[in-house]
Amino acid sequence: MSLIVQKYGGTSVADTRRIKAVAERVASIAKNGNQVIVVVSAMAGETDKFEGFAKDITETPDEREMDLLLSSGERITSALTAMALQETGCPSMSFTGRQVGIRTDSSHTKALIEDIEASRLKTALNEGKVPVVAGFQGINELSDVTTLGRGGSDTTAVAIAAALKADVCEIYTDVEGVFTADPRIVPDARKMDRVSYDEMLEMASLGAKVLHGRSVEFAKKYNVPLVVRSSFNERPGTLVTKEDGAMEKVVITGITHDRNQTRITLMRVPDRPGIAAVIFEAVAKANINVDMIVQNISSDDHATDMSFTVSKKDEKKAFDITKKISEELGSKGVSINSDVAKVSIVGVGMQSHFGVAAQMFETLSRAGINIMMISTSEIKISCVVDVSQMEDAVKALHDSFNLAKV
Repeated sequence: MSLIVQKYGGTSVADTRRIKAVAERVASIAKNGNQVIVVVSAMAGETDKFEGFAKDITETPDEREMDLLLSSGERITSALTAMALQETGCPSMSFTGRQVGIRTDSSHTKALIEDIEASRLKTALNEGKVPVVAGFQGINELSDVTTLGRGGSDTTAVAIAAALKADVCEIYTDVEGVFTADPRIVPDARKMDRVSYDEMLEMASLGAKVLHGRSVEFAKKYNVPLVVRSSFNERPGTLVTKEDGAMEKVVITGITHDRNQTRITLMRVPDRPGIAAVIFEAVAKANINVDMIVQNISSDDHATDMSFTVSKKDEKKAFDITKKISEELGSKGVSINSDVAKVSIVGVGMQSHFGVAAQMFETLSRAGINIMMISTSEIKISCVVDVSQMEDAVKALHDSFNLAKV
């Protein structure tokens, strides 16, 4: 008997017909003698709908109230899924994040999980029931509802799998696994059988939508076998697992892209020690994640330009903070550019192969694509380009590194 945690995304539970199909799949696995815990997202479009309601009320909704509002979508799905399982003859019971004992910090809309008590899950499993958990949510020390950010149901599933030492955590979505690039942009993109935790973590953080980055962090930390599968067929999917020698032989694993980028530039900032700390401490206090940072060489006037990128959802808040700091520092102003995208190459093989960066830059140059910013790590290289050239960049890089071939 195996303990399996399965997470079903919004498209997998888009309507009652799809929920019934999920229930049939889960019931079949449970009736084969396995223990199954199901984690569900809100039905497709529900979270956007609730956000729209909030925007109709106010342009700047309170984040605590947003968490309470947005968490309702997953609760609806969990109750409906439990009902559908019961209709198949499979005992089931739905749970909210609070009932499961998912405790988080108080960073509303992007909370971090601190602990999972999970005693009620264990009781339900021992009683032969399939627990259905509302993903994406928990509670803080004040018992206020918190949410884990978009894609947070993946994190809920992996965290529960880690807490209960599950044999596997399966993430069901509308794609068959992890591909070498987005098949909607690159038709000959290839599904991978295996990918390392580190590669998947980079790909998730760099724009690949198939998995939430924090879920991969949990999986790596607690060595949870993670499988990405389609809920629309029975094909095996992609295993996210420990790195092995065979993975290092592949120089580049995949190409990712991210349209959700905004570049903010402070112009003619005084070039002296401590300035960067002042800027980015203020941004961090607003719970805004900064991605890429570039500072130009100081000129004779001892001033420099400094650019950084944030997600589009944080652009207004980041711009307002940066503009205030700019005025305090006496810089020449702040500019914002939302028409940018990030294109990245990822692969653990980059650590042992030379010339990868040169090949990437040469490929983009031949395609007539200008690079605005560059960021690197041991296993990835990212470039910020104009959003109008993003798809051309992805296609050119996928072809240059021969990723369509096995």
